[in-house]
Amino acid sequence: MAKITKIGAREILDSRGIPTVEAFCQLDSGQVLISSVPSGTSVGSYEDLELRDKDEARYKGHGVLKAVQNVNDILGPLVAGMDPTNQEGIDTKMLEADSTQNESRYGANAILAVSEVVTKAAAASSNQSLYLWVNTLSQKVGMESHIKIPTSLYNMINGGLHGAGNLDFQEFLVIPASSKSFSTGLQMAVEIYLTMGELLARRGAIHSVGHEGGYAPNLFTNADALQVFVESAKEANFAIGRDIFLGLDVAADSFYKDGEYSIKDKSSPMDTNQMLEFYKSLNEQYRLAILEDAFQEDAWESWQRLNAMLGDQMTIVGDDLLATNPKRVERAIKEKACNGILVKPNQAGTVSETLRVVKMGKDAGWKVIISHRSGETNDTFIADFAVGVGADYVKFGAPARGERVAKYNRLSAIERELTLIPK
Repeated sequence: MAKITKIGAREILDSRGIPTVEAFCQLDSGQVLISSVPSGTSVGSYEDLELRDKDEARYKGHGVLKAVQNVNDILGPLVAGMDPTNQEGIDTKMLEADSTQNESRYGANAILAVSEVVTKAAAASSNQSLYLWVNTLSQKVGMESHIKIPTSLYNMINGGLHGAGNLDFQEFLVIPASSKSFSTGLQMAVEIYLTMGELLARRGAIHSVGHEGGYAPNLFTNADALQVFVESAKEANFAIGRDIFLGLDVAADSFYKDGEYSIKDKSSPMDTNQMLEFYKSLNEQYRLAILEDAFQEDAWESWQRLNAMLGDQMTIVGDDLLATNPKRVERAIKEKACNGILVKPNQAGTVSETLRVVKMGKDAGWKVIISHRSGETNDTFIADFAVGVGADYVKFGAPARGERVAKYNRLSAIERELTLIPK
């Protein structure tokens, strides 16, 4: 039986230049594993709390030295001597020590960093690939063993809080047909991404990139961005509805105020009924496969109506609505508010809690999407996690920027490894 001899942490930078937590775990064998956690820009109200120093004289208040100290002085010593394969026991011990509802005492960023690095240490001590060990953990919480490469949702255009401020919708997604292999889908996405850049340049649109590597073009409306998708796919010789599909992460909280939704496509704010009709018309025109966060995070009745109207035609995904929070997920299942869940480990706080939420989604018959955050690191834990739990989709951003590409390259490596494993 392996034992944890030491766990520590340090402050590093995420892909936005904002501090985050990196943890290491040393085993009695001498092996050392490292893991770092991401952070979001569009943060839901029901996520667990990441601890920030709030010292304006340092990193404009975004420093994480308190969270790092909590790992070094409290959480690390707390789990030292434990068997890293005891994921549930380690996570429970940390949560009990924190004793808050949202991990605000020690910080979800501190607790998750330890939880994830312990998962890596357990895989190493068991001489297994990380995704295989995650699959073992998923079976321990009652999921069926189902290892597969999920279909990727490639974020080609960044708007909302992730973009340059000119588009309301946060993510415009290209989705390869699920019948395509991962490597084929990746090639298709890259070809469309490069074509899109050329097309935007020809149109004279500014095409810098946003937080997740997608273009942040100077377009007038959200519909303009969708039309760019159609033209790019056609120019790259791919058929929408056959080779690829389109999706949206609307992130409606960012343009919701006083019961109304304001977007550039309409001259005046829209109420729920008008917004529903707008989504219906978008779907009729573009046959969307994914629609995420279409309404404000507490607009439960609006979500129910949308799911009843379009849930048989597309996946209605809850992100801010659910926040990887089991109580929110339970309510959404009961009220039929959506039929897909976006799962972010740093919303839940530990690997064990994240696994249980994935199981809830699967048991409800929902589509499960494992997601990164806008503030990412080069850590590829999330790719292995998605394969290990048999997720339907992953969302890692555009096929550009190192912190996004690292995860796609990891999926490529896993795809290759799976072809070599005897059936």
